[in-house]
Amino acid sequence: MKKINIHFWGVVPAYVIMMFLMIIPLFIILYVSFMTSDPYGGYKSIYSLDSYIQILYSYDWDENLVLNFHYLQIIGRTIVLSFLAATLCLIISFPVAFYISKQNSQVKQLLLYLVTIPFWVSMVVRVYAWVLILSDGGVLETGLKFFGFVNDIDSLLYSNNAMLVGMVYTYIPLMILPIYASIEKLDKRLLEAANDLYSSRIMSFKKIIFPLCKPGIIAGFVLVFVPCLGAVLEPTLLGGGKTMMMGNLIQNQFGVSRNWSFGASLTILLLSITLLFMLFQAYRSSKLSHQGIQ
Repeated sequence: MKKINIHFWGVVPAYVIMMFLMIIPLFIILYVSFMTSDPYGGYKSIYSLDSYIQILYSYDWDENLVLNFHYLQIIGRTIVLSFLAATLCLIISFPVAFYISKQNSQVKQLLLYLVTIPFWVSMVVRVYAWVLILSDGGVLETGLKFFGFVNDIDSLLYSNNAMLVGMVYTYIPLMILPIYASIEKLDKRLLEAANDLYSSRIMSFKKIIFPLCKPGIIAGFVLVFVPCLGAVLEPTLLGGGKTMMMGNLIQNQFGVSRNWSFGASLTILLLSITLLFMLFQAYRSSKLSHQGIQ
């Protein structure tokens, strides 16, 4: 009985922190999302579904509901760019992680140190650096003109591509590290056996390396995709506020627009998308474990 009490009181601080920093704020957001927006900012404690209706519809001059695709475009852009960012991170990270795993212990430590260095710098500084690189007359444009690749180039800044580059750069270490951990756990004897059986490198990758690294790939994909869904700095600095994603749209509703109910409904929608993605990945992971891949 004493052991049970010790274990219980040991996890109480974690439960308290989760209660006050996650569960209670989540219920407050959920409550506000079902309230009526106050024309002067904030909300009124009157039950209403208007904030959720506003995601899909708007009112015309006769106060009739009309289908509005504006917010759906922002939601779609957020999901697509987040998926592309996670996919590009995966394509870049796998060879990098595999190369690191092939080095001796000292070189491994150095390379892993270099991978984690960006986390030592503020994200604002890292994202703003891309403003200087991609802007008109910036480092990239100047370099391309200097080497004669282009004579004139359209602005690379304030576009979907600029936001995509910023998200890939920001979150790629979160993809490299779990993939590297999975590769490190690989039984090298399997690769030796494949070589003895005259298996090509492509076949070895397809039949051995990739399947056994799926847990790390799934973990890395989740670690990149989920933060990208709520990205704020990339659309604000690299998108210039003109190309919006859900993160800065929610920020604007709680800040400039002061439409708290609508901002809360967008927050619940974003959390729902994230939860569905997490449940899907959990289902895939459990399916892989049943198949004996893990």
